[in-house]
Amino acid sequence: MQAHLVSQPDETAEETRRENYRDAMAKLGAAVHIVTTAGAAGRAGFAATAVCSVSDNPPTLLVCLNKGSSAYWPVKGNGTLCVNVLSSEHRELSGLFGGKTPVEERFAGATWTELPSGSLALDGALASFDCEITSVADGHSHDILICRVLETQVNEGGKSLIYLNRGYHTV
Repeated sequence: MQAHLVSQPDETAEETRRENYRDAMAKLGAAVHIVTTAGAAGRAGFAATAVCSVSDNPPTLLVCLNKGSSAYWPVKGNGTLCVNVLSSEHRELSGLFGGKTPVEERFAGATWTELPSGSLALDGALASFDCEITSVADGHSHDILICRVLETQVNEGGKSLIYLNRGYHTV
């Protein structure tokens, strides 16, 4: 009987592969959002670029949520969220929601309106999508949330806040 050697993955090669992936993803510009939730499981919010349309029949969004995020359990527990599309005026607010800022300080940085789901819409957002989470898929470090849009609010005017090449830009 011949023994088969099982090679261990080269950690240096794997880290290089992850760095190359992150560098390539930095070239993919994306709109910046603040995703909020509020309800029995608590109030929370996070900055996100991993948001996209799935369908308009019924209106559905995809949102990726980091499993290590402080917002993870409140979002999962409430089963609802609001995706707020940021304007160029919300650059500093995005920073509050993208870091380790305590939740009360995050929300103190702006004015919010409670939506029918209980989630919070950012006053002055370019658009807000009030959603219920209808399914969840495992995306390794993130959960992929499929969200049915319950209500949409759109504000006219304003310039979009985009994240590209590891920095904010206005379009």
